[in-house]
Amino acid sequence: MHRPRGRTGPRHASPEAPARRRGGPARPALLAAGAALLLTGAALPALNGPVPATTAAAPGAAAVPVGSGSYTDTLPAGASGPSDLSGAPASPKVTDDYEGAAPTNEWWSSLIFQRYPENPHGENLFAHPASYHPHEGGLEMGYPDTPRLVADGLKYEFPHVPDLSLGAVGLDSPDTRVADSGDWTVTAEWAGGGPTLRVTIGQGLPFAYAETSGGDAEVSFRSAPDVWHEDGSVVGASVGGRHYALFAPSGSPWTRSGDTFTAATGDGGHYSVAVLPSPGDLDAFAPYAHSVVTGSVVDYDYDEAGATLTSTYRVETEAVEGDRTGTLMALYPHQWDNAVTDVTGLSYTSPRGEMRVAEGGSFTTELTTNGVLPGLPTAEGADRDRMRQLIDEVLADGEPFPEPGDTYWDGKAMGRLAQLVPIADSIGHTEARDELLDLVRSRLEDWLTAGGARQFHYDAEWGTMLGYPDSFGAAQELNDHDFHYGYIVSAAAVVARYDRAWAAEDAWGGMVRLLIRDVAATDPDDPMFPRLRSFSPYAGHGWASGHAGFAAGNNQESSSEGMHFAAATTLFGSLTGDEEIRDLGVYLHTTQASTVSRYWQNGDGGTFPEDFGHDVVGMVWGDGGDYRIWWDGGDEEHYGINYLPITAGSLYLGHDPDHAGTVYRSLVDRLGREPEIWRDIHWAHRALSDGDDALRMFEEQWQSYEPEAGSSKPHTYQWVSTLAEVGTVDASVTADTAHYAVFDDGGTRTYTAFNPGPSPVTVTFSDGASLEVPAGEQAVTRG
Repeated sequence: MHRPRGRTGPRHASPEAPARRRGGPARPALLAAGAALLLTGAALPALNGPVPATTAAAPGAAAVPVGSGSYTDTLPAGASGPSDLSGAPASPKVTDDYEGAAPTNEWWSSLIFQRYPENPHGENLFAHPASYHPHEGGLEMGYPDTPRLVADGLKYEFPHVPDLSLGAVGLDSPDTRVADSGDWTVTAEWAGGGPTLRVTIGQGLPFAYAETSGGDAEVSFRSAPDVWHEDGSVVGASVGGRHYALFAPSGSPWTRSGDTFTAATGDGGHYSVAVLPSPGDLDAFAPYAHSVVTGSVVDYDYDEAGATLTSTYRVETEAVEGDRTGTLMALYPHQWDNAVTDVTGLSYTSPRGEMRVAEGGSFTTELTTNGVLPGLPTAEGADRDRMRQLIDEVLADGEPFPEPGDTYWDGKAMGRLAQLVPIADSIGHTEARDELLDLVRSRLEDWLTAGGARQFHYDAEWGTMLGYPDSFGAAQELNDHDFHYGYIVSAAAVVARYDRAWAAEDAWGGMVRLLIRDVAATDPDDPMFPRLRSFSPYAGHGWASGHAGFAAGNNQESSSEGMHFAAATTLFGSLTGDEEIRDLGVYLHTTQASTVSRYWQNGDGGTFPEDFGHDVVGMVWGDGGDYRIWWDGGDEEHYGINYLPITAGSLYLGHDPDHAGTVYRSLVDRLGREPEIWRDIHWAHRALSDGDDALRMFEEQWQSYEPEAGSSKPHTYQWVSTLAEVGTVDASVTADTAHYAVFDDGGTRTYTAFNPGPSPVTVTFSDGASLEVPAGEQAVTRG
């Protein structure tokens, strides 16, 4: 879900114009047609560990100091926090024994964030391969295995179709609450209406695990099932060609009455339901029927010298009967394609393509880490006088920031200026560099200090930092925090490069770290924030809506702004000497890069249905993909929303230059012309496959076009002129640093690397090349 941005062309809403927010329509009319957090072994590193003493607010204090900055612990006058659709304050829907800050922006967030006053249970939940829908009597379950096109073919969806419902005899609960959650699992509770039911579900889990108290197990089929196996406590049945197995405790046989099965579980009872690839797979699932998943966590390890990210996805299980532990997990394509763990021959259909099943308590993937630079090197052949002139023209703008500004549009304005700092530095325009730094630094300090026109508020109930003024539901709906705060972290990283003392923990860096923790805290015991709020480890990308209150589940529109936060976090960590933050950024950036081409651009050819007539989607949804975006934009915006902002962290878009060229030509063919809206964004993307063509378009139009709101003419000129000179990204060559890039121009390679540290380093590339990089500088050489 997203929002209008940019200032070029009649299709764009200005920052001040009303927008269709990430929350979308009042109800999901757009789409209506169509576990305790447990760590095992080596845990993820805790991001900054315990909260520093400076962030512990005295009772009743309005401004909480954090180094040189501060936030407010009281809601600013006239501001609204998390709210339902009527505007009433919303509190997390959790049980009394739920521990930790409330997660949001999950695939299951409608369970915890009640967006609609009349619905205390939640919306459709797309876990893949199964889908669910909570109601007063328990939890519907289905297996969306058949896509359909809706909205005149603009969206493909695998809609939730309930085949059965998990419940307990006599259950009639007034609401559904969250009792537990893990990195990709959640336990929901139904209580206060007779018996109590708890069900644990998760992404990639074919099983739903139920606990009953005060009532027996009850599974009701939506229509008459075809029962093909019935043996005491195990029932196999099919509905609409979809296959399920019901497992009750030994000695508690299922009893059928019409389309409903019950088993005497009562207090302390349990049962599970599994969706099967085929009836013949029952024997593969039965051993795990009573191995209940109680938690889920991803552990990652970044090997800088080997340019490798190893991620292990673990589930904690408890044998409630027998001694078998572990389970079956269905892997997404970006997982099984990079798995170093064997997978079985079992598979499922999903909106992301084929899911393949692994057996046991964990599986591991390995990904190559490509570097994140603070900027591209400036081409030797670039017109430095013109570049200087264009930078001076940006500085001559008397209003570099919108007023009063908000977390998104101010962020884009800071990003626009910050990206020019290393460019000015590279051409020796130090006066402009320092003026740009002063502008960015001053605006950052304005945001990072409580009590002014722009400030941050900590909401202790939801465990989140809320910026005011906000936009696009960032405060009321907890939308887009990685998108908005990524611009602040990115700008802070630029300042940190030239002013290390400014970014120290006891200066302004403490507040920046709070924003990073809001988006992606890693410590499961963090007293202020939930773990990895804006990143879904199993999905491999973020979810933008805080509440996920849609029939289609949650959604992610601007994957590129999620990547921008990741790149910014990598750089800020390195520039402040914090390897834990750096490694977090590398994990987020590398993992998301493995999903963007697949799921937004059908890069592997296995994601979009064959009859979906589009080469990209603007948004990925829980139930599928949509070519449309969150405003009435044109084709250029449908493509470009997943490119911007263009930074040196965007080179992942060109890791496959042929694919990048195919996507660009797809847009041109659709338009019947070269792009006119956000043309600088598309020139920058075009440069990843053909720098000469991108430079040609810039040279022909640079005096007459208006830049996209987060970009500028000098930045675009530097980008396209550099890529025209060095060629395309060569992702086959890696280096023993987190900050590098390699380019290839007809067999001639260009190597560049950045050294964030205080001492010179020698960077070694996997093809044998090496590069001496002075402290705090970026170096480049041609091979």
